Amino acid sequence: MKRKEVALVTGASSGIGLEIARLLAARNVDLVIAARRKDRLEALARDLVAAYGVRVDVVEADLARPGAAEELHRRTVALRPDVTIAVNNAGFGQHATVLEQSLADIRTMLQVDVTALTELSRLFAADMKRAGYGRILLLSSVGAFQPVPMYAVYSAAKAYVLSFGYALDRELRGTGVSVTTVCPGATVTEFHAVAGHEKTRLIELTSMSAVRVAAIAVRAMFRRRPKVVPGLLNKLMTFLVELAPRALSAPVAGLLMKRKRPSSP
Repeated sequence: MKRKEVALVTGASSGIGLEIARLLAARNVDLVIAARRKDRLEALARDLVAAYGVRVDVVEADLARPGAAEELHRRTVALRPDVTIAVNNAGFGQHATVLEQSLADIRTMLQVDVTALTELSRLFAADMKRAGYGRILLLSSVGAFQPVPMYAVYSAAKAYVLSFGYALDRELRGTGVSVTTVCPGATVTEFHAVAGHEKTRLIELTSMSAVRVAAIAVRAMFRRRPKVVPGLLNKLMTFLVELAPRALSAPVAGLLMKRKRPSSP
């Protein structure tokens, strides 16, 4: 008998997380969807139940709060103790220099992008190892491959995610549990608006759709691949960046990420 898959998807109220939830539902995967915006989650849940007939539970969660990851894990397991897929998609960046960001903003970014992701991965990996089966999907970024001025904290956080994902996947070899880290480039989501980054023409021309990125990520996860970079251009860029010294890649990234116009005083 085929195993019934059950997935937790964080950051499911928009963008890549929402599209991953749709794709999993289309595969007959039951869902627990989590984010801060409960109204959006409830609307998505109604759509998915109507379209695919799967069970969808909604959990309002703000992963910027210390302890929120443990709370989300407890609430998810109380609803569905049989989770087989954990999608750590929640995250955000800020388009600003480090000195333009407050310490509170930096702490919040690291709490969501690093701490909550690590805690949820640790908690669900333990559950899955005991069950002898599971998949974890981590959302990193092409920014993980190089230092990115104007996104210094964000790119460093995503470098952590990529390194953590590789290592955790290796540690879990032979347990029936795999970790896949996806590294998207520019994607048509709310990311740039939230980051306060006015898109350049280059970003607009090279952006992939959230649907396409999600499809590549989900396929790689089911194939238990440790890493995937969506898009040929992004693959080429990350390959070249890994060959270049950081002394060269950092200023190039800085030129690409600079503001379109000077900031107001």
